[in-house]
Amino acid sequence: MQEKLIDLFEYTHHFNREMIKAISENITKVDEKTISLINHTLNAQQIWNSRILGEESFEVWQINPLESLEEINHQNLKKSIDIIQKSDLDKRIEYQNSKGTKFENSIFEMLFHAINHSTYHRGQINSLLKQNEVDPLLTDYIFYKR
Repeated sequence: MQEKLIDLFEYTHHFNREMIKAISENITKVDEKTISLINHTLNAQQIWNSRILGEESFEVWQINPLESLEEINHQNLKKSIDIIQKSDLDKRIEYQNSKGTKFENSIFEMLFHAINHSTYHRGQINSLLKQNEVDPLLTDYIFYKR
């Protein structure tokens, strides 16, 4: 299970990096919503990692400098892998969402959500790129594995 989760986070990291690159190379064509979504995608993974580790987290919709996105993406990967390798994935963690509501989920559920969440938002970003005359990226998992 650990190696499969690590593979999914490596996939997530890879296509986040490709999205950052596409946005950076076409910065004059992309809109604010695209910038907001790539930041939100990275912020969310950082937030889930932080909830698991009991650390301070980013704001859900904070905008980070474009030049720091690759480093945030890299740090997210490292922390997610570290959590996978050192944690009991069935352990349940109590946390509060951004509105202050309390929840409890297993580490596995939280990590899997982070992967799924980023896939969802990369799809939205691709739609926005296409609307702004930037070729969308093929980000399906199967393309990563080919």
